[in-house]
Amino acid sequence: MSFAPDTPDRAGAPLVGRSVVITRMKEQSAALAEPLEALGAEVLAMPVLGIADPPEPEKLEEAVRRLASYDWVLLTSTNAVDRFLARVASIDGAAQALAGVKLAAIGRGTADHMRASGVEPDLMPEAARGEGLAVALAEQGVGAGTRVLLPRALKAREVLPEALRELGADVDVVPAYQSVAVPADAAVLAQLRDGTVDCVTFTSGAIAEAFFSAVREAGMDPEAVLGDVAVASIGPVTTDALVALGRTADIEPSQATMISLAQAIGAYRGWKRALPA
Repeated sequence: MSFAPDTPDRAGAPLVGRSVVITRMKEQSAALAEPLEALGAEVLAMPVLGIADPPEPEKLEEAVRRLASYDWVLLTSTNAVDRFLARVASIDGAAQALAGVKLAAIGRGTADHMRASGVEPDLMPEAARGEGLAVALAEQGVGAGTRVLLPRALKAREVLPEALRELGADVDVVPAYQSVAVPADAAVLAQLRDGTVDCVTFTSGAIAEAFFSAVREAGMDPEAVLGDVAVASIGPVTTDALVALGRTADIEPSQATMISLAQAIGAYRGWKRALPA
């Protein structure tokens, strides 16, 4: 699936003639597609994951009903923000309880999404990863006697809750959603096979793993497919996941936001595919 650029004049834009694959979930593609298109890119959407309820969705509802008993709520993805706030909105009195709880965002992208959803984070660490958030929370006095709610994906890194428990905090990890594989777009797979793609973007380790699986299921070798393609990662955790899959990142922005990722791709000069004269 291709996004049709509608910018009137893109002459001289750094990504004119370059094709960039977005592997984010369909509902979230626009946040990266729009700045890439503004830079002149042809954007190809190939989501490899979707969002579904976790096996026991009632656990999130139960936690939200006890919201007033927590000191902190930690939000570590835009999906967690959406799922958590939707549950808050559905329960009488939960919004009032939320006003008395401190909120932490793992990074700028999550913090911006929280603000767009009508809530202001009380804390955002300088390093947008679980380790950085744990350090920032410790500096805020989180420790023995602190009650923490962490609504997140069913499968996620355990670094953050483990670090907080070592500080003595009481941490409730509650699945708010799970990622599920979706069929990859056949037309984009064909372009990857034909070598007409310049860049593939990854915004989480789970998406990277699902992309590699989708490519293999299509009868292709991910190493060969990505051989001459610039691989763009949103940040160090995603880059670590790519390394574990056998491919490092060529592009990684200084800030883990969609705009910063698009700008880093626009500034990249290591393209291997020559543009037509």
